[in-house]
Order: sequence, then C-alpha cells, then structure tokens
Amino acid sequence: MPLAQATRSKLAAASTATLTTVLFKRGFRNTFMQGVRAINPNAPRMVGPAYTMRYIPAREDLDHLGVFADRSHPQRKGVEECPPGHVFVIDSRRNPAAASAGGILVTRLWKRGVAGIVTDGGFRDTPDFVQEKVEEGRSIFGIYPPSAEALAEFARWREKSRR
Repeated sequence: MPLAQATRSKLAAASTATLTTVLFKRGFRNTFMQGVRAINPNAPRMVGPAYTMRYIPAREDLDHLGVFADRSHPQRKGVEECPPGHVFVIDSRRNPAAASAGGILVTRLWKRGVAGIVTDGGFRDTPDFVQEKVEEGRSIFGIYPPSAEALAEFARWREKSRR
C-alpha cells in the first residue's frame, strides 16, 4: 500500500521516541535493531514502509559465487523487488562482518527509488565497471556476478578506459 505524502511528512517530523511509543501502544514491543547508525548523519530522515530481509549464517559448502547468478537468490530478488519509497531493512544478526550489501546493491536500490537502507551488518566497496552500469540503471542480474556477456563488455570498457 503506498504511503501518502502527508503521512510521510508527518512521520519524518516525529521523533524516534514518539514512534516507538505509538508502536508500543499498538502491541509492537520488539520493533528495533541494535547497532544501527547513520552513515550520513546530515541526510534527511528515511521514511517508508519496511521491506525486510533476515540474513542467516552461510554454509561455505552451499554459499559460493555461483548462487548469486540465481534470480531467486533472496538478496538479489529483494534488491530487484523492493518497491520504490520503501526502506530496505536487513537483519544481519548484529554482525558487522556480515556484508549486508555494498555500493552496487545500494546504488541499485537508490536507482530504483527505494527510500533508503537500514542494516545492523556491514557494507563493502565495489568494482568501478559494475558500479557505473548500475548507476546507468542496469539491473544487477547478469552484471553482478558477471555473465560471459558482461565479462566481454567489461573487457571492451577496460580497453576504452585505457585510451
């Protein structure tokens, strides 16, 4: 359900304490994440319905680079399906070593119109080629991780950028 602009404005003006009290009065007593801090404290407040994802510990025998090519991979699917105006919320079990996302995924969410991202995990950096393509509006599928076609495109991009 879309969030009306008037409601969005009222929520942006309310304090965290006020919002927490309202949730408590409605029976929601466990609606928080610990260890969350703003990357940019000067940015405007994020307001929007939560699109949530919970990470679980990965099994090294099952969690290999190839799983990210699968369009039904929960992280990939979430990044491509989170509705515009929503806040992408990732529960990483308060583990800063758990890379919740990086520049590529955050940029993709931004380009898709997502209001912001919240995580109690970590972020990481990304390669230039993929970041550039995502900034152009490309989906992450096929370029992150790269398909054979994307690798050929990368080779052309690298050759062009060396000139």
